[in-house]
Amino acid sequence: MVVRERPFKVVGTRPVRPDGVDKVTGRAVYGVDVRLPRMLFARVKRSPYAHALVKRIDTSKAHALPGVMGVITFADFPSPAGREA
Repeated sequence: MVVRERPFKVVGTRPVRPDGVDKVTGRAVYGVDVRLPRMLFARVKRSPYAHALVKRIDTSKAHALPGVMGVITFADFPSPAGREA
């Protein structure tokens, strides 16, 4: 019986994972972990009704909250081509 040498260098081997210990222990830093000065955070508020027709949105309570820098609604975006708002 003839034993052939393996033609592949990577397939069938265990890759070296230099960041494996940091990931397993929780020390790895991901993009979501970065905090920069004056960084803003966003939150999406969705309707609790699946197929409701939203006629108006009162954003006065959101504007009154401390730390809120701005409120964006559908009216702040241009209408898609060929559609009226």
